[in-house]
Amino acid sequence: MPGTEETAAARLSGVSAERSTRARVARLILEHGPITAVALGERLGLTPAAVRRHLDALLAEGMIEPRTARPRGQRGRGRPAKLFAITDAGRSAFEHAYDGLAGNALRFLAERVGEGAVAEFARSQVSGLVGRLQPEMRKVPVDQRVRVLAEALSADGYAASASKASLGGEQLCQHHCPVAHVAAEFPQLCEAETEAFAQILGTPVQRLATIAHGDGVCTTHVSPHRAVEPDAREREATRRAPERSRPSIRQQTIDDESSKETGR
Repeated sequence: MPGTEETAAARLSGVSAERSTRARVARLILEHGPITAVALGERLGLTPAAVRRHLDALLAEGMIEPRTARPRGQRGRGRPAKLFAITDAGRSAFEHAYDGLAGNALRFLAERVGEGAVAEFARSQVSGLVGRLQPEMRKVPVDQRVRVLAEALSADGYAASASKASLGGEQLCQHHCPVAHVAAEFPQLCEAETEAFAQILGTPVQRLATIAHGDGVCTTHVSPHRAVEPDAREREATRRAPERSRPSIRQQTIDDESSKETGR
């Protein structure tokens, strides 16, 4: 019946609009939270009742959580303001949404330009980390570099840690990977990251496990640092120095003959 079809279409349209608005509420909390319901309504142009409805739904889904904060300028008086903040589950939901967009972009790049372009893109993504840490890492003692790198990765959301490896060297672990779903399809992302670690630390590294391949943790073995070898000029100078200090064979022969004459 036409009327029934129109009613169903309108209902679906309403559900879609409701979800879209709810997503906007969640995104605003992610970007500007913790935030109050009043501030949300003002920013999105929603009535208090509409804001409350969306907040209740997000709370039930575990996407957000309530917090309390006492108004500024009041000490012990007044009703604490209720704030809403994104949860880890809510943040992960947004990360997966970005994964879809990133995956589509890399597939488009691979199809139009080639796999080499994906690898180049992956290296460009970690170039900022290399450029930021490599110069500073030269000032860090070699026995502390993996720890410093782990702290930098943790600040970027990778929940990284450093520890001694049982067979020598050190182990760098990343307990979270924001791009794991995309890296499962495009391993160039992991490869570029591994290359970046070697550049930053100044020693060979080997990736042992990745979250993208189903492992619980991204694990990288860092080889022990070796003494820096002198450059070619220094090696050549070192090699030639003893030669210059020793008399030539011809000179040694003349000196020997002179000693014989003197001894006669």
